[in-house]
Amino acid sequence: MPEHPLDERPLVVGIGGTIRSNSSSEAGLRSALAAAAAAGARTLCLTAHDIALPFYEQHTARSPQATRLVEALRVANGLIVSSPGYHGSVSGLVKNALDYAEDLAGDPRPYLDAVPVGCIGVAYGKQAAVAVIDQLRTVAHALRGFPTPYGAAVVAQGAAFRDGRCVDPAIDEQFGRVGAQVAAFAGAVRAATTTFEPVA
Repeated sequence: MPEHPLDERPLVVGIGGTIRSNSSSEAGLRSALAAAAAAGARTLCLTAHDIALPFYEQHTARSPQATRLVEALRVANGLIVSSPGYHGSVSGLVKNALDYAEDLAGDPRPYLDAVPVGCIGVAYGKQAAVAVIDQLRTVAHALRGFPTPYGAAVVAQGAAFRDGRCVDPAIDEQFGRVGAQVAAFAGAVRAATTTFEPVA
């Protein structure tokens, strides 16, 4: 992951999608990250084979992909998670990637403490998409992050997605709102934590 020691813009990391490149959940993730970038954030997208990791086990050696994911989560000022809805639930691929945040338990900033987390659920039915949002928010809370107010629960049927992109303006606006909120909260939290001086 490139270093930006003098870049004061917040870093928003996106994880999600499926093993298949250009899935609708990956399209939503990339759209949200584009909105975060437009709002002034640096972005990093980890999807498809970037997060096709061994099942999380605390005491095993980390693959290069796992190390990259953990290091990205360690320095992230904001996080966007986009999961397909599989049988009414977050995909195993995405949940397993989030489980790697356990490697941050002993950090000065444990887990995703005070990190804004934007949630996107994409499924063939509204019920599954909403269930994914609820589950991602629960996981974000468990990792000490805070879900942003807006979550995008999107039905993927029809002609909303084409060639790895969202071509429906109304749906794309939902993804963009998630990204913009994450960038805004990430910038605010970063500014507050870097300028705060405790009272003696």
